[in-house]
Amino acid sequence: MNQWKVYGILTLVMLMWGFNLPSVKYMVGFVDPVTLTSFRILTAGISVFALLAVFKLFRWPAKSEWKDILLASLLNVVGHHYFLSSGLALTSGTNAGLVLGTGPMLTAVLVSLIMRNYPSKLQWIGVVVGMIGVSATVLVGNGGANGMNIGDVFVFLSILSQVFSYLIIARMAHTLDPRLLTGYMFVIGSVVLFAISLIQEPGEIRAFAEVPPIFWLAFCFSAMLGTAVGHMLYNYSIGQAGPTKAAIFMNFNTFFSLVGASVILGEQITSRHFFGLVLIVIGVVFGSGAADDIIRKRKKRLST
Repeated sequence: MNQWKVYGILTLVMLMWGFNLPSVKYMVGFVDPVTLTSFRILTAGISVFALLAVFKLFRWPAKSEWKDILLASLLNVVGHHYFLSSGLALTSGTNAGLVLGTGPMLTAVLVSLIMRNYPSKLQWIGVVVGMIGVSATVLVGNGGANGMNIGDVFVFLSILSQVFSYLIIARMAHTLDPRLLTGYMFVIGSVVLFAISLIQEPGEIRAFAEVPPIFWLAFCFSAMLGTAVGHMLYNYSIGQAGPTKAAIFMNFNTFFSLVGASVILGEQITSRHFFGLVLIVIGVVFGSGAADDIIRKRKKRLST
């Protein structure tokens, strides 16, 4: 697929994820996070398999693929969502946003060390500028970061789990369609999370009977679009563009989350947030390799 189409898909995913975050914040006011997450991800997994069946992309994995599927499920679904939900309960939104903003840099470093796929100088510049943009956006919105605490460690573990899963997804993309892998990860991960919820949040499943009707609208959007379609497209993009380029677009998630929070939760966006957005856009253009592509095409055009 054309790289610019992949970049467009990734931007769309970040828009969906941006609106997904305030939707989840709304829902955890009615149902505890691990129980909610297990059912939300199970619904997403069923939705993924339904879409794959329609497009005739479903197949049963080979025996050699199950090990990586299970590992990716534990990292991408169980580890990421469990540590993130636990961390958000123990730290501030500012600190969590700053820690999550390290995702693209962490991905670039681990890809370089493990896969020996070294980003260009412009991509490294993009990673750093993008992190500055994320930090500026979060700090403007929340008035500064607090000291490090155990919640920040949990949030860092959540992003670390997710980054390691991206490496597995990128490797498996050669033999197993990432969209199909997404479905298996969701179903397996949701079962494990549900088992954890029975221990950590016993009886919480009854809370679903008391939620207002609008809760189910948020639940369907989050499960079917924000989680199912969003992760299908993102994991597919990892297979097309690689984990480093795909991770760079996560910087957009911060700004779109602010927009979503403004629309859904009524939170305020100031003109100063757009300063962070400008830095994020610059970071994405450089970090994704788009700037390298433009320069390369211009040199080729000038030489002919």
